[in-house]
Amino acid sequence: MVTTGLQVGDRLRSIRRQKGLSLHDVEARSDLEFKASVLGAYERGERAISVPRLLRLAQLYEVPADQLLPTPEGDIDLRDRRVDGEESFTIDLVRLHDLSDPEAAVLSRYAATIQLQRQDFNGRLLTVRRDDLRVLAAVLGRRPEELGARLRELGLRARA
Repeated sequence: MVTTGLQVGDRLRSIRRQKGLSLHDVEARSDLEFKASVLGAYERGERAISVPRLLRLAQLYEVPADQLLPTPEGDIDLRDRRVDGEESFTIDLVRLHDLSDPEAAVLSRYAATIQLQRQDFNGRLLTVRRDDLRVLAAVLGRRPEELGARLRELGLRARA
């Protein structure tokens, strides 16, 4: 897949916004190294950014440089992950969206939040890490192991 300037620009804009910075904030933080108008042109894909300038932006944003580049779809297999040696759960998003259960609605909103955070929009499966399950369990007033059982009961635990 060829990465276009527009895709890089979208990623630059996304990271800047995640950091809560305006174009003028970046200009000020960079001591005018990055003019707001030039940064805007990078973000709109109207101007190509060089590797040294991309690396400098990564420093300013305090993120690894590869985070400023778009990730090709399909690079990450989320089906069989372990986090800190603990099991993670793969949720069947197709099944989740078909349910009309009140807890499924909460799970669906939380899954959408995780997808946005990870920029994982495959739409079929989502790995929910142990820490995410703990948060979900607390929100639903359950213990984590009860939530795991509830996911099985609802048919949401996908097979790895």
